[in-house]
Amino acid sequence: MRRDVVELCSPELGWSPRVLAYGSHGRPVLVFPSSEGRAEDYEQNGMVDALRPLIDAGRLKLYCLDSFDSGSWYRDDLPLEERARLHEAYERWVVEGVVPFVDADCGGRQEMAVTGCSFGAYHAANIALRRADLFPLALCLSGVYDLSVLGWGERGTSFHLNNPLWSLGAAQGDHLDWLRSRLSLLLVCGQGQWEDTTGALDSTRAFGQVCSDKGLRVEVDLWGHDVPHDWPSWRNQIAHHLPRFV
Repeated sequence: MRRDVVELCSPELGWSPRVLAYGSHGRPVLVFPSSEGRAEDYEQNGMVDALRPLIDAGRLKLYCLDSFDSGSWYRDDLPLEERARLHEAYERWVVEGVVPFVDADCGGRQEMAVTGCSFGAYHAANIALRRADLFPLALCLSGVYDLSVLGWGERGTSFHLNNPLWSLGAAQGDHLDWLRSRLSLLLVCGQGQWEDTTGALDSTRAFGQVCSDKGLRVEVDLWGHDVPHDWPSWRNQIAHHLPRFV
């Protein structure tokens, strides 16, 4: 299996986050890591092996990203609005750096999907809502979709636009019609240990309801009370669902 490590410089972020690319053919899927994670986390926690049959069959190409959470959402010294502005710089790196790299690696523009576990699920849902032209499919595992629980201070325009429960709740008119025609979301969550204490279960239910109320294509799949907020669950969930989409 092809495995490449690429650094894509971002002067705005002040460093060169990495992309780990797996596979030679198939639908490109961007993977956001969990909280403050690194590009290799997906591989080290068995997620790449769980998807190896799709990669080896030429159906899937994975692009796993470094996070910038420690420089944005987890900056406890900053109000939420400032954290959101820093997060927007990270998303610009994804759109202006990662997407052109994936396009070149795939020999042209293809419809990408995005996915992530835990805080990575937030990233996947958020960027899909903001850029459904690039990412018309988001597979979100055990996510929290209201970041107002993270911190303190002003909640201005940038925060509202990067807080999925709020941004989608306020969506209307042509933009909402466009999302209805373009975007599909899959929200998966267990009901076992830590899914309640992390807020993922309640947030998945709430965000799924807002998606449904707004008329988006959304599927909410709640696994059993024996399914915890942890990597073994996510390995099973992604291996179960992703084959439908590649």
